[in-house]
Amino acid sequence: METLWDKNIQRPEFKSLQTDIKTDVLIIGGGIAGILTAYFLQEKGVPYVLVEKERICSGTTGGTTAKLTFQHGLIYSRLLREKGAEKAGLYLRANRMAFEKYAALCRDIDCDFQFRDNYVYSRSDRRKLEAEMDALSRIGLKARFTENVPLPFEIAGAVCFPEQAQFHPLKFLYSIAKDLNIYEHTFVREMIGTTAVTDHGKIHADKVIVTTHFPFINKHGSYFVKLYQHRSYVLALANAQEVGGMYVDECRKGLSFRNYGDLLLLGGGAHRTGKNGGGWNELREFAALHYPGAEERYFWAAQDCMSIDGVPYIGRYSENSPEMYTASGFNKWGMTGAMLSAMLLSDMVCGVRNDHAELFSPSRNFLKPQLLVNGFEAAKNLLTPSEKRCPHLGCALKWNPAEHSWDCACHGSRFSESGEVLDNPANGDLKK
Repeated sequence: METLWDKNIQRPEFKSLQTDIKTDVLIIGGGIAGILTAYFLQEKGVPYVLVEKERICSGTTGGTTAKLTFQHGLIYSRLLREKGAEKAGLYLRANRMAFEKYAALCRDIDCDFQFRDNYVYSRSDRRKLEAEMDALSRIGLKARFTENVPLPFEIAGAVCFPEQAQFHPLKFLYSIAKDLNIYEHTFVREMIGTTAVTDHGKIHADKVIVTTHFPFINKHGSYFVKLYQHRSYVLALANAQEVGGMYVDECRKGLSFRNYGDLLLLGGGAHRTGKNGGGWNELREFAALHYPGAEERYFWAAQDCMSIDGVPYIGRYSENSPEMYTASGFNKWGMTGAMLSAMLLSDMVCGVRNDHAELFSPSRNFLKPQLLVNGFEAAKNLLTPSEKRCPHLGCALKWNPAEHSWDCACHGSRFSESGEVLDNPANGDLKK
């Protein structure tokens, strides 16, 4: 399953770790959050090492639709209602800062960066959009409301953020990564304090940053109840439609649209990992109905970690692990979430105060309704008989016929038909 981003691109290569080493900061995970964190630490002159168990950008980062925006669905009305105007404004400023950092970096990198208006639309609920417009006005952001968008169905309206952006994620990241201190094919099997044990050596670090998509160390942070995972699907279609901007449904199970070159990227078919969902079939049926002359060039899937309250977890891994940090739960907005994480975490490990730390703290109150849903799913799957069990915490695995994988509805681990781990938090293959 090759993504559009893999086409005709030269991937940098890095050696694997073969001996014991020591460093100030160890970064575990070579996706976008880890690479950007390493980049900022290198800028600050901080000794660091980044390790990746396979190749950099081989996980969720490579499956993104690569939209750069601080418009994250209709989150501002929710934040205003649940956390108040001050924190809603902090969230806006933090993600706008991340967006502006991309714009600055991309001026010197050939990565197809283009400004595009971003739209969050609703097919049936205008009141949600009006509430979002009101929330944005109250926190000082001027957005635009429209009922006219070039999509092949009627909408109740859309909230537009002008001059957001899109880019080629791997062109950007490979340019960033090429001069960084990275070890590929270096699998962290175990953590003993801040010492990482790999197959061929130990890494002794003063501080550790875990950017492995789903934090894999179970004894700290309770991420197995604070996170769940969601899969979504993409088709890249030729001869479909030029939509001009970037569009996403406010409904989590809706569709997204954006162009890259002469291709339309159609996203959707989403579902909780381990559950049934529309997948590529839903997208293909939509394309056949609305773009009958289109030709499918690429298809792929992505998996996203979802937090309980819609805000990422960025900061100390837990209150009991002061020298460990993490970033996760980007809620399908991983591009700005990763940049924000890198800026915040590189400040934190250097002892620099950041005004956004409290809002994103993984130790914040997580007594939210989604916690009950996560707990119910875990209990149900722990008690469900199954041919195969997830090695993470023992939940039942469900066969995914569309992707030929064994998927865990508890925490989102996935395994190939022959048992190799595809997505964490499981940190190893299925037992034969």
